[in-house]
Amino acid sequence: MVHHELGFVGYFDRESCDLDEFKVLTSQNLTTGAVPHAASIEKNVPIYDMHALRPALEQVGERKALLAEWGYVLDKSAGVIVLKGAFAYTSVIDRASDVFRQIIDEERQSGAGEGDHFAASGANDRIWNALQKQCLRDPEGFALYFGNTAIAAACEAWLGPNYQVTAQINQVRPGGKAQQAHRDYHLGFQSAESAARYPAHAHLVTASLTLQGAIAHCDMPVESGPTKLLPFSQLYPPGYLAFHDDAHRAYFEEAYIQLPLEKGDAVFFNPALFHAAGENSSADIHRMANLLQISSAFGRAMEAVDRWSMAQAVFPSLVALKQRGELDAVELEAAIAATAEGYPFPTNLDTDPPVGGNAPESQADILRRAVSEGWTELRLAETFSALQTRQAA
Repeated sequence: MVHHELGFVGYFDRESCDLDEFKVLTSQNLTTGAVPHAASIEKNVPIYDMHALRPALEQVGERKALLAEWGYVLDKSAGVIVLKGAFAYTSVIDRASDVFRQIIDEERQSGAGEGDHFAASGANDRIWNALQKQCLRDPEGFALYFGNTAIAAACEAWLGPNYQVTAQINQVRPGGKAQQAHRDYHLGFQSAESAARYPAHAHLVTASLTLQGAIAHCDMPVESGPTKLLPFSQLYPPGYLAFHDDAHRAYFEEAYIQLPLEKGDAVFFNPALFHAAGENSSADIHRMANLLQISSAFGRAMEAVDRWSMAQAVFPSLVALKQRGELDAVELEAAIAATAEGYPFPTNLDTDPPVGGNAPESQADILRRAVSEGWTELRLAETFSALQTRQAA
């Protein structure tokens, strides 16, 4: 029960859900003064032109101001941002799409990749742990794909450094039905009864542990079913219970918005935002998106990822791309952040003690040093093996 008049919040229950309050919260309007870096506002969603803003990511002061704006929007305002032209070159997207289609074909033949979140199995093609699969199949393409300063900046704006990227490909074929309105991981993957067992403050903090994103791998007009979004709905405190409620879901269907996307655009939103994949009513668009779920260093990612194998697989490509000038220092850092574990804990502090600071060297620290110093693959493998031994001892 929630006692607002006493300033005391204990636990949310179904009686905490007030549809009128939900309607008021989601009827706000985003003003241009709140998002000075945005090129435009469409249906209460700020649109950022990354072709124009990309240079700002190289300047410390401008970068902090932009990231602070994104963090504010995700937290206290609309809850969603669109990065137009997040990928400067869509050839990188096409290369990744070819890899994903190969994996989809193989997994369809083998019967793998079934199941889905908030939608019927078989309504689309889903690649679980697409991050690791892409990296191991095409390390160079992976490095170019995630050596993306715009994507990295969005992750850092919400989660800070040492975030953990996971990714799932979702391809919705013509005729694919819409999802039900929902919130996302963590509490969004709990039943209403289970979520109600967590105290109210846990409901409020869980959204700060995850960032949801989607990269458009094709042009997505509205008829292809881009994500349905309800701006400002992340502000609704009992929302992890309310999205299970028929009345709230019905209102979502009345009030949601959709924005067309172009290949190479990216959308990021607070996981507490009410949202759902749309119905693909087109005749011939196979809508493919790379669904990113980025976790705070302080949280638990949903997917188990073998980052040791990924880091060793991508290392030669990182070195080569650096030598050829195809990834600059900032892009290299973005690729490393998407690959390796940047947070050094948990570890065994008896065998892996901090030296010269409060934390020991992380997997990402080692990969970064290996690229910078031009290590051999053998030296990297031996150093990783030693780190695994120290952490597990």
